Amino acid sequence: MHTRAKNLVLLTASAGLLSAALVSPAAAADDVAADPLAGSGIAAWNVVAFWYAQSKANLLAATPYDVETKVVAKHLSKGGPAADGKPGKVEPIGGAGPTSSKNVNLPKTTGKVFFLDADKNPHWCTATSLQSKYRNLVATAGHCVYDTESNAATMKYWIFVPGYYQGKTPWGIYVGKQAFTHYDFDVYEDFDRDYAFVTVYNGLKAPHSGGPVDGDWKQVSKTEYDKYRSYGSNPWVVSHYTKKVGSKYYIWKFVDAGRLGDNVGGQGIAWNQSRTVSDYVFGYPSGSHPDGNYAYSGQTQKWCYGKTFGASAAAIKAEELLGIKCSFTGEGSSGSAWLYKYSNSTRRGFLNGVTAAVSDTDGNDRIDTSLSPYFDGETYDIYKHAANLWSGSIA
Repeated sequence: MHTRAKNLVLLTASAGLLSAALVSPAAAADDVAADPLAGSGIAAWNVVAFWYAQSKANLLAATPYDVETKVVAKHLSKGGPAADGKPGKVEPIGGAGPTSSKNVNLPKTTGKVFFLDADKNPHWCTATSLQSKYRNLVATAGHCVYDTESNAATMKYWIFVPGYYQGKTPWGIYVGKQAFTHYDFDVYEDFDRDYAFVTVYNGLKAPHSGGPVDGDWKQVSKTEYDKYRSYGSNPWVVSHYTKKVGSKYYIWKFVDAGRLGDNVGGQGIAWNQSRTVSDYVFGYPSGSHPDGNYAYSGQTQKWCYGKTFGASAAAIKAEELLGIKCSFTGEGSSGSAWLYKYSNSTRRGFLNGVTAAVSDTDGNDRIDTSLSPYFDGETYDIYKHAANLWSGSIA
């Protein structure tokens, strides 16, 4: 992949679900780049162990992914994308029941992805659950899956936590199985294609809200205790824990939380839409504005709203971008979901962008604009490929 331009940041998001009734855009299968994340049950449990060990120490210590996130204003211009075919949409699934709230209801589908970069540091970005055949698909920025800094293939220990809130994992954690992006991003680091779709295994949850220290323990016979205790010889196994108190024996184990889409729903996806639509943006912004002000902590989900517009950033060879007025700072907001026709009552809409970069366009040292790749027929083709693949359970 080519060298990244200085002063730029990438963040994206994507979505998906295959519908036989829709006409497939003219995008070649050669556009799809596929890479394994955790390709086996043993590999997946190794990922769980990394994030859950020592009372989720690595999860809580993770910092927002600190790749360059700012596009210098002079490198940003009007222009932007053009549709490569007819507009299309895939309907969302699930979501909350109707509400009468006058506030903006945050979607359960948005959460954080956690991973280890090439420097072996734990980081996170924003991501979103999407509609798919097996309800197991996540969309985020391509650079939150593929390591553009070191040109390594993919990030390590990749998981998705929907509805993340101040260290809590209310619907469990979902280990990434396989990643899909556009060939031009995987090979050439084309920032117009900075999005990725990831299939995930069924979620894992503690029996209630605790872990092996403060969660539920089940009293068992010595025979069962000895069976689970024998797993300790395998360092990757974190599915079971054992303890002995006096003459009594106990075990603790994760439970299968089920499929992602069944738990939180999945946003739809839209492609080849107008460059000027109204979108909500949902994410976990963090990091400072250029003037040093820290407006966001990254611990809770935030939103902004505005009308999109076409943009180009020639210095980073990105000619088909969308922009939206939004004060999200770059670190953490990578992969934030741009939702078209979002319903405040059902908390559902259509993903038609993901935050890939941010910019201070008026020179006041405050971030005021987010940028996304334009979702066209080739984006839908990548999504469609990922949206038909099964993952299964590791519990």
